Formats: sequence, structure tokens, C-alpha cells
Amino acid sequence: MDYDLTEEQRILQKSARDFLKKECPKALIRDLAENDEGHSPELWKKMADMGWMGLMLPEVYGGSGWTFQGLVLLLEEMGYNLCPGPFFATTVLCAPAILDAGSESQKQDLLSAVSNGEEILTLAWAEGTGGFDVASTEVTATLEGDEWVINGAKLFVPDAQIADHMLCVAGTQSESGSQAGVTLFLVPKNASGLSCDPLKTVGWDKQYKVVFDQVRIPLAHVIGAPHGAGAGLVNVMEMAAVGRCAEMIGHAQAAMDMTITYAKERVQFDRPIGSFQAVQHRFADMWLDIHMSRNLVHRAAWKISQGMPAAGEAAMAKMRVGKTARKATQIAHQLFGAIGFTMEHDLHLYHRRVLAGDMAFGNSDYQEEKVAKHLGL
Repeated sequence: MDYDLTEEQRILQKSARDFLKKECPKALIRDLAENDEGHSPELWKKMADMGWMGLMLPEVYGGSGWTFQGLVLLLEEMGYNLCPGPFFATTVLCAPAILDAGSESQKQDLLSAVSNGEEILTLAWAEGTGGFDVASTEVTATLEGDEWVINGAKLFVPDAQIADHMLCVAGTQSESGSQAGVTLFLVPKNASGLSCDPLKTVGWDKQYKVVFDQVRIPLAHVIGAPHGAGAGLVNVMEMAAVGRCAEMIGHAQAAMDMTITYAKERVQFDRPIGSFQAVQHRFADMWLDIHMSRNLVHRAAWKISQGMPAAGEAAMAKMRVGKTARKATQIAHQLFGAIGFTMEHDLHLYHRRVLAGDMAFGNSDYQEEKVAKHLGL
């Protein structure tokens, strides 16, 4: 396995870095955090024009046909610049699920629209426990004639307020403790009986409680086979965990970079604080943690791209990256001192995103349990 980037990957990485540095200033990030929608249609259109929405989709659907490894590079750059909006929900949580299980008609309609930026998607999965265990799904869907009727509530649904459609995970058979009996439904944003309430989050991102009250869905809006979505959703969660890791690596790298700049400029006792051994050792530890964590992420992304089992690698990456990113932003806060804890400082934005990212798709403690099970314990 070769971790060196190809020429195409380097071009993608640099173009993303240059674009986001220009188009995602921190003032925009703060404005969108205070905005109810948390989304810039202008930025979304520019990202679509760059070909990012369809980066991992086949060319037949308007995409570029890249693997998940390429998307991971892009997500790290997005994390570095705190890129807002529904990109992750659309391209990581939903598009792969449709590509894997959708009918050809669904793929042509939805994925082509995703590629050109005309379709925003989100995934409604987590419930009261906050987890993503397929077997514990409590939202139900009952077949009535030629329609499915969905009832229940989902939590932590990202960008539900602006999504054109959401993929809803619902139990359609009572087979407790297994992946069977779960179906994936395509729900339009204007469906009768659907309501969204915003949730306050530590990351200042836009997540919602979505209530399904007798929401009626036609048979044609089932993604994949009825009762058979479980295995595919497990794969989606592995991809989502690794994708979130890539973003957090970007957060940690940005925190380290801005702190190094500060350490070179901040003078105490007639010398920059970066010249003190104790500070230098902090940076050395931070760099080593980020470097090792990035390698874990790329290994997991490579296995996913090759279609190989990656449950253990995804869990190891999520476990390690969560700890690394929290540690990096905490050390950065300590080195900046009081100014780093103020709401006006950019470091505050990264620390919040890291805390939210660590909890998403299973925090470090949860992933440690998965790693232990992977070892046969």
C-alpha cells in the first residue's frame, strides 16, 4: 500500500486548499453559525462547479469516478477551513447509500442532481439513544396498500432544514437484535406529517429533531429491497466515521499551524515562547499524534476504496483521531492562554468542531469497544 499522493490527488488537494482559503473566511463561518439555515447557496454552487459533489460518483451520473480516498483528501481540507453546509450529509451519508442500493431510475434522478449541485440530501438514522445501531431502530414503517406509513422521531439529523430529500431508516419487520427488518426510505422535504425542530449543538452545526407523523411514502421511494438495508447502512457508517476523522485531522492540523505561528511571535522573557523546550516538546507530540492518526485514516480509506472489510480500521481511526484532535486543540488553548478561550478567537471554532466530531458516529470510548470486539474479546 502506497500512501504517497498521485499527481491528480495533489492537484485536488491544492485546488481545494486555495479555493477554501478564499471562499470560506472565518467571518462567513460565524455568520452561518448564527443563521437559521447555516448554508450558503452561493458557496454550494461554486463547490458544485468545482466538481466536488460528484467526486466519488461514476461518470454516468455526472461524477468524476474517484475513490473514497480522494474524498478523504477533500474532507481534510474542508475540516482545515471549517467549510459549512450539507456537503458531508449529501456526499458521504446519502449518495453512497443510493449508489449501492438504489434502482437505476433513482440513481439517474438523484445522483445526477447531486453531481450538479441541484440536490441536497441528509440521513435520518439516530434516535433517542444517539447511536447508529441498526438493530435498535424504533421508528417504524407499516405497509398500507401501495404506501408505507412512517411514524416516530429521529435525532441529530444534519441539515434537515435545507435538504430536498432525506433518507429515513425505519424498522419494517420485528426482528430484534439483527440487521434484518430495516428499510431505507426517500422522504421529500414537503411530505405531509413531517416536522423539523432545531437542536442546540456544541459544534454550532445545524442538526434537527425530525418527527414522522403518519408520513406516507409510495413504494417507488424505497431505496433497495424492503427489510434489507441493514448491511448497507453498516458500510455507510464506516465510511462516515472515516470521513469525519478526515475532517478532524484538518481541525487538528489547523489548530497546530495557528499555534506554531503564535509561538514564533509571542515573546516572553525576551524570546519567542516557541524557543522553550517545554513548548517545543508539546508541538513535537502534537505533530506525531496528527501524523500517526492521518495514516490510520488513509489506511481505512484505502481499504474502503478497495471494497475490503474495514470495520476494525475504521474503529481504530475514529478512536485515535478523536483523542488526537481533542488533545491538539487543548494544547493549543493552553499555549495561546486566555485569548484562545475567548469567543472571538478562531481556535474556539475548531475546538467546538472537534468535540462534536468526536461524538459523531460513535465517540472514542465506543470505538475502543469495537476494536476490542474486533480482536475477539
